[in-house]
Amino acid sequence: MHFNIRGENIEVTPAIREYIEKKVGKLERYFDTTPTADVNVKLQVLGSGESSIEVTIPMPKLLLRGEEINADMYAAIDIVVEKLERQIRKYKTKVNRKFRQEGSLKYMFKNELEPLRDEVAEDDELEVVRTKRFNLKPMDAEEAILQMDLLGHNFFVFSDAESGSTNVVYRRKDGKYGLIEPEA
Repeated sequence: MHFNIRGENIEVTPAIREYIEKKVGKLERYFDTTPTADVNVKLQVLGSGESSIEVTIPMPKLLLRGEEINADMYAAIDIVVEKLERQIRKYKTKVNRKFRQEGSLKYMFKNELEPLRDEVAEDDELEVVRTKRFNLKPMDAEEAILQMDLLGHNFFVFSDAESGSTNVVYRRKDGKYGLIEPEA
């Protein structure tokens, strides 16, 4: 794993860098072969004095991502690594039952990984409990945000007036807005 650690309003000291590399590096034990992935880590000190860490590990066929806010940076690092471990266990126990063929995610993880018993029962399936259908009205992102706010939702799906592609606007945790659009 190659680490890309950057800080906002915080200096990334050798001690913090070493701690992150040690903790996140332990995730390698969950894989049959050491993943050749970039580990993107963003450290930040918020206005309230709390520390924020965001870890993203893009891999072929899999994206691991976790973020945590805590008063102590080292505690935030520990918690975000636990979240990433839970994601790996969830992928192993839940998603991989669907992919049995060679070369799928199933063969990416070690077999002795113990399943998540508290969150995912062995016979559970992902269940869709409600389906909604609606017409996609052509509009721009600004109008979609206004529609989303009027409805009181956290996201809104719309057809882009210029490109005709299906896009999504959403409200971020920081109160700002995000736009998801397909690659060209």
